[in-house]
Amino acid sequence: MRASRGILGIMLGLGSGLAFGAGGAVVKPLLESGWSPGAAVFFRVLVGALLLLVPGLIALKFDLRPLWRAKWTVLVYSVIAVAGVQLAFYMSISRIPVSTALLIEYLAPVALVALAWVRTRHVPQFVVLAGSVVAIVGLVLVIGPAGGALDPLGIAFAAIAMIGVAVYYVLGERTDTGIPPISLAAVGLFIGCLVLGASLLVGLVPFEANFASMPYFGTTAPWWVPVLTVGAVSTAFAYVAGIQAIQILGTRLASFLGLSEVVFAGIVAWILLGEAIGPVQLLGGLLILGGIVLVRFERPALATAPDIVPGAATAMEPDLSFEPDPLPVDQPVGTGRPVDRPAT
Repeated sequence: MRASRGILGIMLGLGSGLAFGAGGAVVKPLLESGWSPGAAVFFRVLVGALLLLVPGLIALKFDLRPLWRAKWTVLVYSVIAVAGVQLAFYMSISRIPVSTALLIEYLAPVALVALAWVRTRHVPQFVVLAGSVVAIVGLVLVIGPAGGALDPLGIAFAAIAMIGVAVYYVLGERTDTGIPPISLAAVGLFIGCLVLGASLLVGLVPFEANFASMPYFGTTAPWWVPVLTVGAVSTAFAYVAGIQAIQILGTRLASFLGLSEVVFAGIVAWILLGEAIGPVQLLGGLLILGGIVLVRFERPALATAPDIVPGAATAMEPDLSFEPDPLPVDQPVGTGRPVDRPAT
């Protein structure tokens, strides 16, 4: 059963990575038709929230009390892991190259390994460290960060996006809130949509949209076709599958599986947009896969033996000492309690 759940978790994690990675190719026709990134991501999150609202309520049995009891978890997840990541990333790519911003954002799995190292004060296992190095080398080869001078503020925004991705994996692992994955994704997208909408209204993020038909993978389609596709597949499904994978596999492995998003993004762009994958990108994809496999080989931590206090009885060494109960002063000898006979 554990093996089956592990396979299911890996499939969900890869499915989430494929859905997230395909989002760039699906949104590109919108951007080429005059849509601003802020408008595209707002409608993407809006469609995802609307599609998951009713299923999320059904999963909660229309009982909103679990959401209120876990209100701070829900709020942090919505503002930081959903809206914050999107806003920070788009503000980052307005100042630094997209490839560099992606590279910084996808350092989240390594940041989680470092955080666990600091929290537990235990050096991660060799396979985890090796997998981290191999995966990051592959990430560099796939994305190919641009050189030249970089804007410090753009780097800071990319780092904020990385923190938001790490929060997404950490909070997604929590199962003590009583909130089903589809409900967490629904409320996260709903509140995230409100935050994104407010940022667009105040002018923090530019909003430009063209509600006309556009070229779409060799044909012509109305504007709502790519919006509905990216909202349903690359947002609603991607978030639900990702959260479910995190709860099955744990934060560390699921975060490394998330690196498959950049590989799938290249494959989808190659198939749909004709953007060929070079040998360097192919090698990078193989290295990312190798890093994920190495992390998968992490051995579970051994349970430590309980401390044995000298003179105390333990479960392995029961206390066999015996002291007879003292007879009452006024009880004659020979009239004590009957001796228990062994059962035959």
